[in-house]
Amino acid sequence: MSTARPFATDLPTRTPRAVKTAGVLFGMGAGGLIDGILFHQLLQWHHLICFSCHPEATIDDVRRNIFADGLFSVVAFGLTVAGVTRLWSALRTGGELLPGRVFWGAAAVGWGVFNLVEGVIDHHLLQIHHVRPGPDQTAWDLAFLAFGGLLVLGGLRLMREAPRGAPVRPPAR
Repeated sequence: MSTARPFATDLPTRTPRAVKTAGVLFGMGAGGLIDGILFHQLLQWHHLICFSCHPEATIDDVRRNIFADGLFSVVAFGLTVAGVTRLWSALRTGGELLPGRVFWGAAAVGWGVFNLVEGVIDHHLLQIHHVRPGPDQTAWDLAFLAFGGLLVLGGLRLMREAPRGAPVRPPAR
C-alpha cells in the first residue's frame, strides 16, 4: 500500500513559472465567466455576438445569441479548469515556498489579458458587440480596456512585491 500523499499542503511549494501559468489560465477563465455572467446574463447588456441586438430580432436570433454565449462560457470554463489543473500539478511538485500573492497576481494578469484581448478584438476590430451598446458605447468599451490594463498592472505589481521563500525539505517522519 502506498504511503504517498497526493495533496499534502505541508510539502514544499512549486515552481514559480508553473504557479504563474496556472494563475494566468485561471484568471483568463474566471474573467471570461465573470464577463459572461455579469454582462451577458444578469445585466443583459450584450451577447458574444449580438444577433438579436436590433428591433427586428426573431426568436431564432435570440437562440443563436444563447448558443454563442454558451460556447463562450465553455471556453472560459475550460481555461478555468486548465488553471486549476495546472495549479494542482504545481502543488504536487517540490520547490521553493511561494506566497499566494504570486498565484493571485498572475490571476489578475490573466483576467486583464482576457479583457484587453476580448475588448480590442470584439469591441473595436470586429465590433460584434459593445460592453453597453448605445450613445456612450465607446466610453464603456474604453473603460473595459482600462480596467483590463489596471488588472494587468496590479497583478504584475502583486507578483513582483511577493516575498520569495527559501527552499525547504518535506518534514521528517
